[in-house]
Amino acid sequence: MTRIGIKDVQAMKPRGDKIVMLTAYDYPSARIAEAAGVDMILVGDSLGMVVLGYDDTIKVTLDDMLHHTKAVVRGTERAMVVTDLPFMTYQTSVEDAMRNAGRLLQEGGCQAVKLEGGVHMAETVRRLVQVGIPVVGHIGLTPQSINQLGGYKVQGRTPQEAERLLEDAVALQQAGAFCIVLETVPAPLAELISQRLTIPVIGIGAGAACDGQVLVWHDLLAYQTSFLTRHIPRHVKEYAHVGEDMQKAIEQYAAEVRNGSFPTPEQSFQMNPEALAELSEAQP
Repeated sequence: MTRIGIKDVQAMKPRGDKIVMLTAYDYPSARIAEAAGVDMILVGDSLGMVVLGYDDTIKVTLDDMLHHTKAVVRGTERAMVVTDLPFMTYQTSVEDAMRNAGRLLQEGGCQAVKLEGGVHMAETVRRLVQVGIPVVGHIGLTPQSINQLGGYKVQGRTPQEAERLLEDAVALQQAGAFCIVLETVPAPLAELISQRLTIPVIGIGAGAACDGQVLVWHDLLAYQTSFLTRHIPRHVKEYAHVGEDMQKAIEQYAAEVRNGSFPTPEQSFQMNPEALAELSEAQP
C-alpha cells in the first residue's frame, strides 16, 4: 500500500477534496484511524494533556514524541504521519530544529513535522525543507505559546491580529511549508487565508471553509474519563462517548468480580478429572 505524500495532500486543494486529519498517539488508535480512511494522522504534542496528564504541552519532550510516533507509524501503511516538534526543540536555533526534526523522521518514521509560528519561524521552515524535511506550519492559537497568549483564546479578531495571521500564513507558504494548521480563528478570516494560499489550510476551530479539518482523538470520541465534568471546547463535535462507555463497562466488571459472577465456567479452563483426582489423593 502506497503511503500518502505531500504531493497527494497538495493536489487535494485544487480538486476541492477535503483533507481529513486526526490525532493519534498509539498503535491501536492509529490502526483504527487508518481503517476509517483518514488522510493524515497527527502525533500531536497534545498527548501531553490527553495521554500523559500534563496541564499543557510545554512539558512534552522529544523522547515522548519519538516514543509515540514509532507506535503510530507501526500502526499505519497509508496515512501520512505528521509529528509535532515539542516546545524548545526548534525555537533555539535552526541547527536544533534540523537535528530534532531529523530524529523524528529517521528514528520515529514519520513523514513530516509540524511546528508553531509564522513569520519568525519562516527561516527555520525554509532550512528544514531545504534538507528534505517536509513541514506543516501552525498558526493562530499556538498551544506552546499559551503562557504568552494568556489562555486558549480566539486569535485574529482585531484587524491588526488578522493582518498578522495572514502575513504568517504567506510567510510559511513562501518558506516551503506544504500545508498549515490554522487553530481557533474566526471562520471568515480562515476562509480568506484559505483562499489566499495555494497550499492547503487545515482548520481546527476555524470554520468549514478551510481545505481540511483536524480534531483531537480524545475530543472526537469523548474519551476522557471525567466525562461528567469535562469541558467540551466549542469547536469540538463528539461523535461518540467512548469514555462513558468504558467507565460503565469497568464498573460492571468490578461489580461482577465482587459479587462472584465473573468469571463463569465459560471464561475458565478445565483439566483432566483423573489428573485432578490423582493430585487430590496425593495431598496429605
